[in-house]
Amino acid sequence: MTRRQFAVLGLGRFGSSVATTLFETGHEVLGVDKDEDKVQQLASVLTHVIEADTTDERALRRIGIPNFDAVIVAIGEDIQSNILTTLTVKELGAQRVVAKAQNEMHEKVLFKIGADQVIRPERDMGIRVARALADPSVLENVPIAPGFSLLEVEAPDSLTGRLGDLRLPARFKVNVIATNHRGKANLSPNADTVIESGDMIVISGDNEALDALRRFISK
Repeated sequence: MTRRQFAVLGLGRFGSSVATTLFETGHEVLGVDKDEDKVQQLASVLTHVIEADTTDERALRRIGIPNFDAVIVAIGEDIQSNILTTLTVKELGAQRVVAKAQNEMHEKVLFKIGADQVIRPERDMGIRVARALADPSVLENVPIAPGFSLLEVEAPDSLTGRLGDLRLPARFKVNVIATNHRGKANLSPNADTVIESGDMIVISGDNEALDALRRFISK
């Protein structure tokens, strides 16, 4: 697995989830947010965490934005800050910019100003849920950042049991970030979560790690 460097700007629920998963799969991750509490919460979790205003060009320049393999603009509710941050990191020469959008118009604006990839989590999750309902055996990869994806799969017998006992982070360097048991979604599974055959599970990780898991499942 190639070790990459990512900068995640905005450490809300979505940003912190992306940042921690990238770090747990073996990459270097810089988290940036202007909220001191969010920065402190992840200070001991990520490679580096900085308290800064992501719309401040000087602050981003000091961070060395062009040196990262990808920059994820994960700012949620503040659309203006999201757009200004995306524009600034592109102007500073970021290699690849992945930005979060709230709606279709926001998505169009982000592409117009140079975002390489735009993610709309609510829409994307809705599409995945609909496809899962239409065909429960579907396997789908959803790219999140270069070399990193979400995999949705119907749990086979080999992935059943108590989540902590499955030891997926240790065995495959992947993490289960959501489960759906008989229509009941669990967006915060923990070690005690029990997965039964046929449950829908969403797994995050490096593409190479996900490929290894897919090969294991298909045996």
